[in-house]
Amino acid sequence: MSALRFDGQVAIVTGAGRGLGRQHALELARRGAKVVVNDLGAADVVVAEIRAAGGDAIANDASVTDAAAVAAMVRQALDAWGRIDILIANAGILRDRSFGKMSLEDFQAVLDVHLMGTVLPIKAVWEAMKAQDYGRIVVTTSASGLYGNFGQANYGAAKLAVIGLMQTLKIGGQKNNIHVN
Repeated sequence: MSALRFDGQVAIVTGAGRGLGRQHALELARRGAKVVVNDLGAADVVVAEIRAAGGDAIANDASVTDAAAVAAMVRQALDAWGRIDILIANAGILRDRSFGKMSLEDFQAVLDVHLMGTVLPIKAVWEAMKAQDYGRIVVTTSASGLYGNFGQANYGAAKLAVIGLMQTLKIGGQKNNIHVN
């Protein structure tokens, strides 16, 4: 069986400077995708890794909580390569603390990055994917959203919301060959 390839496809990976997002970006590039590496601090490092391995990538430092910056990131991909086939909405932050000691600011910050930081990139790529009748969207969730985890009321709430978003978009994207997982 031959390896899954993404030659000619364009991917955006948010939170791709380290951890899981970095691995997504590197693997997509290794399998032939052109990759927009989005991260608030380490995108250039990952782009350099991809290019050193012979891949094609561009860096983007947009905050996934800024709708205008996310729209500009999508324009950047379309201007560079003319399409967007894959979005991996992976950006995230932690502000762990017991609920009684957690500030509302930390609760809101986590919701903004995890939930709205998933909504905004999906919304920004949706019409392009509909127009080409093709798209693959992967969102990063967590067992903390399903089962809870001490000190992660904000994170768990955000991740469960992302699951609900994913389940709904899965239905809405079917007629345009947009798969959401």
